[in-house]
Amino acid sequence: PHRRHLQPLYRRDLRDFRNRDGGRERDGWLAQHLYRRAGFGATREQIQRSVAQGCQATLDELFSQQGCSEFDEQMKPMERVLTASQEPMQLASWWLLRMVQTPCQLLEKATLFWHGHFATGADKVQNSRAMLAQNRLIRTHALGRFRPLVHGISRDVAMLVYLDSTDNRKTRPNENYARELMELFCLGPGNYTEKDIKQIARCFTGWAVRHGEFRFNSYQHDGGTKRFLGRSGKFSGEDAVNIVLDQSAAPYFIAKKLVRFFVVDDVDMDNEFCDPIADHLRRSDFDIAQAIRLIVGSRYFYSDDVIGHKVRSPVEMSVGLLRYLEASFNMTTLAQRLRLLGHLPLFPPNVKGWEGGRRWINASTYFGRANLVREIVSSGNSAFRGGELAAIVDRKHRRDPEIWVDQLIGDLLAVPLPDESRQQLIELAGNRRQNFQRQITDVISAIGAMPEFHLG
Repeated sequence: PHRRHLQPLYRRDLRDFRNRDGGRERDGWLAQHLYRRAGFGATREQIQRSVAQGCQATLDELFSQQGCSEFDEQMKPMERVLTASQEPMQLASWWLLRMVQTPCQLLEKATLFWHGHFATGADKVQNSRAMLAQNRLIRTHALGRFRPLVHGISRDVAMLVYLDSTDNRKTRPNENYARELMELFCLGPGNYTEKDIKQIARCFTGWAVRHGEFRFNSYQHDGGTKRFLGRSGKFSGEDAVNIVLDQSAAPYFIAKKLVRFFVVDDVDMDNEFCDPIADHLRRSDFDIAQAIRLIVGSRYFYSDDVIGHKVRSPVEMSVGLLRYLEASFNMTTLAQRLRLLGHLPLFPPNVKGWEGGRRWINASTYFGRANLVREIVSSGNSAFRGGELAAIVDRKHRRDPEIWVDQLIGDLLAVPLPDESRQQLIELAGNRRQNFQRQITDVISAIGAMPEFHLG
C-alpha cells in the first residue's frame, strides 16, 4: 500500500492543482497546502501561477533554488553587523526576516527543520558568530546529503559548546556528543548501548575548540582499538560518524523525522509511508532533496488524511501570514512574541528541540497566537504591499462581503470553515459603520482566533 501512497500526484488522475471535491471548486487548495508545508505560505499571485503551471512545474520551481545566491549576497551586510554586535536575539530576528523575504522557501524551511533536529541554543553558546556559522552550515546542506551535514555538525563550534564538548581528552572522554549523535541525530533510542556511547566517545577525543575555532589535538586523541555497533578498529571521530550512519536504523529514523515535519504530527498513524522514504535514503546515501520531493510529490501528501492534520508552529503561522499579506513587520517584536509562544529560532528549549504537534497549543499560547495575528494586521509597525492591508482585496469586490470573506477563508485556512463561522465573518465584514480597512482588519483578526487557522 505504501507504494501506492508514493505515486506522484502529477502522473495520475490528479494532473495538476485543479480539483473538485464534492462538487465544490477547490482550485489552488492543493498548491496552498504545498506552499504551507514545503515553505511558509504563498501570495495569491503565486497560487494562481501554480494552478496554471501544475504540480510538477511548481515542484521544479521550489527545488530549483533560483535566486538563492543573490539573496544570500543581499543578507551579508546585515550578517556582518549582527556578528559584531554579539546579540543572539538580533540574530534570531535576522533569520525571521530571511524566512519572510527569501525567494527559496523550501531551502529555508528545510534549514528550520534541521535546526530543530540539531537543536543548539544561542542562550548557552553566547557567540553570534558561532551560531551564524552553524546556520550557514545547515543551510548549505539542508537539501544536500545528510552524511556531510552530520560530519559538519560534529565539528561545529556552536554544537560542541552547547554539548560541553569543547575539550575532549583521552583521559576524560566526553560522552555528550556521542550520546546525542546516536539518540537524537542518527539512530534513535534502542539502537545502541551504553557501551557503544563510551566507545564512540573515545573516537572524539582530541576534538576541541580553541579561540573560537575547531581544533584537533592529536596528543589528546585515544588511538587505541574501539569496539561498538558490531565494528572494531582504531577509529577516529570521522570513522565513528560513518559507522553510525551505516546502521540500518539510520535511514528509517531520518525518514520518520522528515515525514513528521512535512506530513503528519503523529507518524505512527501511517508508518508504512516512511518505508519507501527510508529505502530511498538508504540507496541514495541520504539524498535529502529527493526524499523531500518524493514526500511532497506523492498522492498521500495531498490526501484528506494529511491536509489540515498538522498544527502550525508559531513560526509557520506568523511567517506564513506575513508572506501572504506581503507585509513587513518589526522582526525584533516578532522574535519577542515568538519567544513567549515557545518557538523562537536559535533558542530551542533543550537539545531535543521543539516537540511540536499539539504541544504548540495550550490555553496561554492559543490567545497569544490570536493576539499576534491581530498585531500583525493592525499595528503601526506593519507595512503592506499596495500601501494598505485592504489592497489584498480587489476594489470591485469590496462591496460584496461574501466574495472577499470567502477569498480570505480560502487563502488562510487549510480546512473548510463551518457554515455558522463563515456567516459570522460575513456579518462582521458587513458592518457599514466602519471603513473597509477596519472591516478587513477585523475579519483577519477573527480568522486568526479560529481553531481552523492554526491547522496546516
